[in-house]
Amino acid sequence: MSSREGGKKKPLKAPKKKEAEVDEEDMQRKMKEREKQKALEAAKQRASKPGPLVGGGIKKSGKK
Repeated sequence: MSSREGGKKKPLKAPKKKEAEVDEEDMQRKMKEREKQKALEAAKQRASKPGPLVGGGIKKSGKK
């Protein structure tokens, strides 16, 4: 019961990816995504700290 295909078979090689041409629109979109990601990380850090999320609370006037 011996076969010639003993052991693991090698996986097929994936074709190489072409280098995509990057234009201005793609660069702007990537920059916006990075800014959103940074803002999200900052919001996560603020949310993890104890205390209120916003700094001011309810503003009261001096009049009664």
